[in-house]
Amino acid sequence: MAKHGTDQLFGGSIPLLYETHLVPLIFEPYARDLARTLAARALSNVLEVAAGTGVVTRALDATLPDHVAITATDLNQPMLDQAATVGTKRTVQWQQADAMQLPFHDGTFDAVVCQFGVMFFPDRRQAYAQAHRVLRSGGLFIFNVWDRIEENEFADTVTRALEQVFPADPPRFLARTPHGYHDHPLIARELVQAGFDSTKIDITTIAARSRAASARIPAIAYCQGTPLRNELEARDPARLGEATDIAAEAIVRRFGHGAVDGKIQAHVVGVTK
Repeated sequence: MAKHGTDQLFGGSIPLLYETHLVPLIFEPYARDLARTLAARALSNVLEVAAGTGVVTRALDATLPDHVAITATDLNQPMLDQAATVGTKRTVQWQQADAMQLPFHDGTFDAVVCQFGVMFFPDRRQAYAQAHRVLRSGGLFIFNVWDRIEENEFADTVTRALEQVFPADPPRFLARTPHGYHDHPLIARELVQAGFDSTKIDITTIAARSRAASARIPAIAYCQGTPLRNELEARDPARLGEATDIAAEAIVRRFGHGAVDGKIQAHVVGVTK
């Protein structure tokens, strides 16, 4: 399960652009969905892994009872710094941590939640085993993953457009990593290999809409606010602006001028210990 070296790098200006553009574009509706699911359970202690800039953390803060403790972790400290800057109403324990080596005792949490993060783990089975370990008996592990890129229209449009910029070596980050882990049998098999019961796995597909005031917003979001930027700059740092412009033009051609509206689709996976 080796990943490209730049796929997990969320540094520099990426965290701020991610929070400003990508979070409202594609992450907020799925964050609210995860929070609603957890709100239906009796909880006292929740762990979030791969918390990013905190969109799920904020949804949990707004939805869960005040007595529920929230620990939010991410491998990338700059993402957590951005999350802490935005902040939450309740006190959240922000902690840098590797999902494959969680620094918590066995059976600590009632729920472990992860939004669009498992695709980035170099060893998903190890990360799932860690989630299993830190869950209490009867606890819920819930996460979501993007469906194939063709079901996510802005990401697909940007990826195809960038083939024009670097035809000999097209950047494939979006298809390879965020949209590269959508096979239900594979997801279930890896959860079972990590110790979960196959009869307790539930996978639901949820479609939503991604909206922005202009085509330039999703172009900047994907080209400059994700590790796709690392791929683009590795090829030619001077062409980042050009690549963003070409992506925006492709979105205009497909979705029109002015406000744009595209389909997004993800799978929500839940399994109890």
